[in-house]
Amino acid sequence: MEETYRTNSFLFKNKKEGLINFRTVSYILGILVLVEAGLFAICAGISAFYHESSYICFVWAILINIGIGGVMILAGNRKSNIVSRRDGYCIVSISWILFTLLGMLPFYLSGYIPSVTDAFFETMSGFTTTGATILNDIESLPHGLLFWRSFTQWIGGLGIVLFTIALLPLFSGSSQQLFLSEATGVTHDKIHPKIKVMARYLWLIYIGLTLLETILLMLGGMNLFDALCQAFATTATGGFSTKQDSISYWNSPYIEYVVSIFMILSGVNFSLYYFTLNGKYKKLLKDGELHWFLTSITVLTVIIAFALFITGYYDIETAFRKALFQVATTHTSCGFATDDYNLWPTFTWMLLIFAMISGGCTGSTSGGVKNLRLLIIFQNIKNQFKQMLHPRAVLPVHINNSQVPVQTTAMVYTFFVTYLICIFIGWTLLMCLGVGLTESFSTVISAIGNVGPGLGTFGPVFSWSALPDAAKWILSALMLVGRLEIFGVLLLFDKRFWTDY
Repeated sequence: MEETYRTNSFLFKNKKEGLINFRTVSYILGILVLVEAGLFAICAGISAFYHESSYICFVWAILINIGIGGVMILAGNRKSNIVSRRDGYCIVSISWILFTLLGMLPFYLSGYIPSVTDAFFETMSGFTTTGATILNDIESLPHGLLFWRSFTQWIGGLGIVLFTIALLPLFSGSSQQLFLSEATGVTHDKIHPKIKVMARYLWLIYIGLTLLETILLMLGGMNLFDALCQAFATTATGGFSTKQDSISYWNSPYIEYVVSIFMILSGVNFSLYYFTLNGKYKKLLKDGELHWFLTSITVLTVIIAFALFITGYYDIETAFRKALFQVATTHTSCGFATDDYNLWPTFTWMLLIFAMISGGCTGSTSGGVKNLRLLIIFQNIKNQFKQMLHPRAVLPVHINNSQVPVQTTAMVYTFFVTYLICIFIGWTLLMCLGVGLTESFSTVISAIGNVGPGLGTFGPVFSWSALPDAAKWILSALMLVGRLEIFGVLLLFDKRFWTDY
């Protein structure tokens, strides 16, 4: 089992790494900014296809990106392709902020989101696949902006840097560090010795799921544009829809089942699909994290469906469909909606909160704590009870017949505690800004878990536009912290990261 987390002492002991190579960082960031300019060009083409004047906003965004990216490349060092561990963390964290700052330009320049705070929030919510929105009339946006809104989630689903690694043959000497700095989860199954090839395989699987869902949604009555945008949001587990009423706009049980299934599929470790397609299907069938994930979805769905049925909310099929969809969308941090769960029995809210915190599987596009961490914690709890009965017993944690290293277990606990501390701090700050107890608690959990909807006045049928501007910046920061799994971002605030050898 490959460890992806290291303590700070390990990070700073290696004197050979030295301080951050700012010229290398600048060069790579410049390349990434130019990649975003290329993404703008696609959206400008969409706007032109629909004869929308908003294409000019993308043209201006392209020019600004080219200017900034060109300066960063000229100021950088193109000869060095070696990226240290701290270079990798710096590049990944700054690239997500840069992509968001520049990615908000079309929203802001077009005037559809005239507030810098709101434009930044919407874009950060997109790239981090959170799906929380400040828009109250989504259908009023032109096709180009709607496509960009969905496209940000699709690019952010597997990762901005991973997308570039798969796309461009530029980071051969640095792919490993960049991948480990951005990829989420406790472990990463190496499906190929070369990170670049591995990235391409993951993106091919990702594209395949997107295209398959697009076709199935079109068979359900969606047009190509809507189907593609919903597929972008589903496979990225993002939740941005082209309609204000989200998936419920189509009022189609078929579409709800299709989206539910693909949300769950997107919450599964993508490397398992690769192994399955290569005949190693036993990895899929015996994966402990997948069993935990699917069991959790099944149990929560059955409990909520039963509650909705016996309380008279829906007939048995509708209760099951609504429960399955809402459990899938919260458990995978997707954020779509087909019903207002604020009207459901109160105890179901806590079940959905548990699903929000749990998230999906390691190596998927989902947010949250990740089920593998919960599985490790649960097994440790079981071992503690056994240890009380058999004090001399040695009881290591095993996942998929592999022993989990003690350091990895310790880092899982560290991550979980830090995750809860971030929730508590965010919760407190939002309450200080006048946000209600329930609303602040649920929006913070939703933001750091990259889920989307919360509870109360910021539930699935409401936007987050009523939040104070300061709260939007706090939640935007939590979205980034949650997407990059906390340590990669918080590490930048440690002065030793910048000064110590």
